[in-house]
Amino acid sequence: MWGGGYGMGYGLFGGLMMVLFWVILIALVVIAVRWWTDQGSGKRSSAIDILQERLARGEIDAKEYAERKKALES
Repeated sequence: MWGGGYGMGYGLFGGLMMVLFWVILIALVVIAVRWWTDQGSGKRSSAIDILQERLARGEIDAKEYAERKKALES
């Protein structure tokens, strides 16, 4: 009479553990996807790119740009 049920053998604790398992699994998948996509995105600018941006904004002049570019390339 009591042994024929399905599922809730662990009561409330089993249900909570199942929810916790799925939350952790989904969080790990999201973290892995974010890490994977950030690796090849090339979001970081190179030193030359930053130097060109500074020249374009007028923070440095052409002479300083040429000197710093030469130093970076050597």
